Amino acid sequence: MSDALPPFALPAVTRTTLALFAGASGDHNPIHIDLDHARAAGYDDVFAHGMLSMAWLGRALESWVGPTHVRDLGVRFVHLTHVGDVPTCHAVVREVDGDVAHLDLEIRLADGTVTVTGRAVVDTDALPHPSKENPHE
Repeated sequence: MSDALPPFALPAVTRTTLALFAGASGDHNPIHIDLDHARAAGYDDVFAHGMLSMAWLGRALESWVGPTHVRDLGVRFVHLTHVGDVPTCHAVVREVDGDVAHLDLEIRLADGTVTVTGRAVVDTDALPHPSKENPHE
């Protein structure tokens, strides 16, 4: 089985996004919010926290299956997400095993760059069906 779930589009990453996430998460690493610090470390600009990307996938999963149907989530960070990037979360049902479905996840930017890959396990009965609207949107 390899059914794709509807893409979950996010707005462009802004400096405000990064500052708000830093405040909410307590992760005030200056490489994510201080341009001078990022440049001193060899980067052209600040970039998104890895855990912000993971939060985006969690939000996408919640929109696809609801908050109580996610059993497991794991990710791997493979590319930086920069200010101005427009990320979209994608999921494909890799396998259905009884009452759970195994999903392959990724976040892609508008140019096709994959920034995060991952896997999730969700309750099968919560998956959106192509023949009906997703009740969790």
